[in-house]
Amino acid sequence: MRRKPWLSSKLKRLTNVSDSIVEIDIPVSPSELNDRSKDYLLLTDKQFATKYSKTLFLPVKFRLDGKDHFIQYNFCNNPFCKWFGMPQTRYTSVKSKPYRYKLVGGRIQCNCDPIQPNQRMTHNCKSISYSNWSVAQEIARLKRIETIRDVEPEYQFHNKFCAFQDATPFTQPELFKKCGKSKTGAQRWKCKNCEKRTDLMPTLRKTTSYNQKRNDILPMFTKLLLNKVPVSRSIDILGIGVKTYYSKLEWVYRRCLEFLERHEQAPLRNKSFGTVWVNTDKMIYFLNNVRKKGMGGAQYNDVEESQFPTNIIVSADVYSRYVFRSDVAYDWDANFDEIIKDTKLFKDDHLHEFARKNARLRFSYYPQDPTIFDTQTISEFHDDLKRFNTRERYIDGLHTNSTYTSMAHFWLIKELFNAKEWRFVTDNDASLMSAIYRVFSNEFSKYDAHHFLCLTDREKTRKDAYTEFLEMRQYLQSWGIMTGINSRLPYTIAYHYLVDIFKNKGHSFHKEIVLPSQNYLVKDNNPLEHPLASIDKGISKVDCTTDLSSLQPEDIAKMVLNVNDHSTNFFFQQIRRRLSILERPLTTARGDGKSYIYSNFNPKYAQMAITILRTYYNFCFPYKSGDKKRLTPAQRLGLTDKVFDIKDIIYLR
Repeated sequence: MRRKPWLSSKLKRLTNVSDSIVEIDIPVSPSELNDRSKDYLLLTDKQFATKYSKTLFLPVKFRLDGKDHFIQYNFCNNPFCKWFGMPQTRYTSVKSKPYRYKLVGGRIQCNCDPIQPNQRMTHNCKSISYSNWSVAQEIARLKRIETIRDVEPEYQFHNKFCAFQDATPFTQPELFKKCGKSKTGAQRWKCKNCEKRTDLMPTLRKTTSYNQKRNDILPMFTKLLLNKVPVSRSIDILGIGVKTYYSKLEWVYRRCLEFLERHEQAPLRNKSFGTVWVNTDKMIYFLNNVRKKGMGGAQYNDVEESQFPTNIIVSADVYSRYVFRSDVAYDWDANFDEIIKDTKLFKDDHLHEFARKNARLRFSYYPQDPTIFDTQTISEFHDDLKRFNTRERYIDGLHTNSTYTSMAHFWLIKELFNAKEWRFVTDNDASLMSAIYRVFSNEFSKYDAHHFLCLTDREKTRKDAYTEFLEMRQYLQSWGIMTGINSRLPYTIAYHYLVDIFKNKGHSFHKEIVLPSQNYLVKDNNPLEHPLASIDKGISKVDCTTDLSSLQPEDIAKMVLNVNDHSTNFFFQQIRRRLSILERPLTTARGDGKSYIYSNFNPKYAQMAITILRTYYNFCFPYKSGDKKRLTPAQRLGLTDKVFDIKDIIYLR
């Protein structure tokens, strides 16, 4: 029987900040750094920021897996605008030599086209500017936390005074003698000269429990984790300590990354998709903000909020419910010393937000003493410094701007798939839409991508939702009988119903503006009620933010029928029901507030727990769909043909 190549692979480890997963080129030259140092003391902060604002439209280069990539996401993000996705340029052949964009109050504003003003239309759009450098930093972070590396041990095959210090069994096996096997089944070598014995590290094929105590508890540990058992209860049941609990959590997390590397990433690289439907949403959980050891007491009276809302971005396939990514918008490796160093080197405190290296972080720079020409007052400086120092006393790491995390999230999804066309479904979240428009701007410009809004009234009661569901189903059946449709399937009737709305009743998600010189399209605020209501949410509304004018009513009807947020909602329910550290808040005994007693104090472990749940959910959790088959999301997506078990993930069987 042919052996699978991974069976003889080396043991793995989690990556850390020192590992060069993504290599980012610094977009600031040494000469400019020298100029910044001189101008920092001679210019006001506003003059300094204006002079060094050219990085706004400067692409940032980075390398990943031996391939060069370029990031430049500062452009118009209105899909109906002429300048959507277009880079900055200057029209030197026109009087006054205008630019395509101008910077107004930190936003990019579209100028009129001085060359061809009657071909399409610019809309004077204002788009938020972002730091391309910081987007690359966030991509590097998300890539790092999901990457594993081979363990490369440093062997000492000889005693101190051996004459063959540089010889190894791999290069000069004639100088060594095999001396049996270790307890783990790894080869043991003995130097013929100094007779020193050395055990090699075992391979994955030899052992899955190397350097692990209480390896027998891992299946039960994982089941407890995925069944909402709190940390303290799990410790009592398993008879372990807190430190052991979190070490086992990291161990299972690493196993999940190894499993995904073989059963998710490798198959997706070899698989082609015609159209990928991605449903993305954000979940907010509250991080318990805990001060570091020794930072309590009366001498540290300045405190932050005890709970911080933390965003989790999740993207799933609309059809199969396969969860592609789930990322926590928190960088637990963010180092305050590095922020201080970057501020002093790049003068970030006097730069625009879009020019800062750490713009994605909650504290993007370290407050510096005001210079002679600085417009910041001493009082304002001390207030900023106080907030920075107060935060430094709390748990390591910083929240990241959810838009930066979303852009990195979508960029990695785009790299994961070989797809011809894309369809996106979100709620009316500006950060998600902005990230999608920027990362997939080329696809939107070529009409290979479209974005739909799924708008749901979350205030309605379950009774009202069920009533709407029954009324809409009855209305569809009556409409189908009246129009002579043979089928009684709700999906078929809903399709014909939508075709009638788009073809005969003229419903459109955009409107046409008629001018003497030209006609152009803009988005119209004209959502449509989805004909297939949900039992628990009732009737939802559908809108489209991109141009569908080139499509036939039948094509639009098919797309609208696919618009729903069931895939992300279902996974969010699994998170709430299965992970105790991410459950909903409890009402306090007094009834005057909410308690987050089970919430984790370190988002690092929240990310690990969600990744473990995502792996289990995708490969081990079958569900019955409209086809009456019980299949896992991975089976429905075509990545595998079997249902895996927790032990298959833990022991890589």
